[in-house]
Amino acid sequence: MNEILSERSKGVLTLTLNRPAKMNAINTAMYAELVSQLRSAAQDSEIRAILILAEGPHFTAGNDIYDFLENPPTNMEADGFQFILELHNFPKPLIVVVQGSVVGIGTTMLLHCDVVLATPSSVFSLPFVTLGLVPEAGSSYLFPQLVGYQRAAEILLTGKSFTVVEAQEMGLVGTIAEDAREQGLAIAEMIASQPPTAVTNTKALLKSGAHHAVTEVIKAEGALFQMALHSDEARDALMKFAMRRGKK
Repeated sequence: MNEILSERSKGVLTLTLNRPAKMNAINTAMYAELVSQLRSAAQDSEIRAILILAEGPHFTAGNDIYDFLENPPTNMEADGFQFILELHNFPKPLIVVVQGSVVGIGTTMLLHCDVVLATPSSVFSLPFVTLGLVPEAGSSYLFPQLVGYQRAAEILLTGKSFTVVEAQEMGLVGTIAEDAREQGLAIAEMIASQPPTAVTNTKALLKSGAHHAVTEVIKAEGALFQMALHSDEARDALMKFAMRRGKK
């Protein structure tokens, strides 16, 4: 089964996480395919916007922990880190629709998307510290900038989840709707119908103030993340988390 589905229509490339039996937990092969699709779309003049979706009741449970432990990232060339950098540098609009569990990378990737929609079932969590790790995807910079230091610190240091209503109030989610997928596609198609150079230039301007700073933070987080991942503290925490998830 193809774990990343792709479809092109009306200038929109729709990428869908398609591993619902595993709550769309993202493994190395899925990261590699996402990177390939984003790189190709960045160079394809026919693609004007990207829409990211997920099959099943959950957007993603985050990284596939067993795959993560068997294939730990050893440098910034690892597919997971490359996916983060591709999102950060992607020149065209990124629209995403989430539902159910939105864990780890599922939440941090939203900080790089231009339009975020969610269904009322969505619940978000950033359990990096709980897993003996550190934040990634520039979230240690972008999340406090978005929600304020105190709120970001509480969420990141406790690993506690937060609701879709809280996510909207923070500015992480723009729209909450039962028909979020339909609305997301309509927005993506509307953006795709706009003059493309004006769209990409406007996105570049919107992101320009913090782009370099976020790049440096991503690199720093990546180095600390790799160090933490190889620690006994993280491996024990990850295995305990995986066993708890397996019992559900």
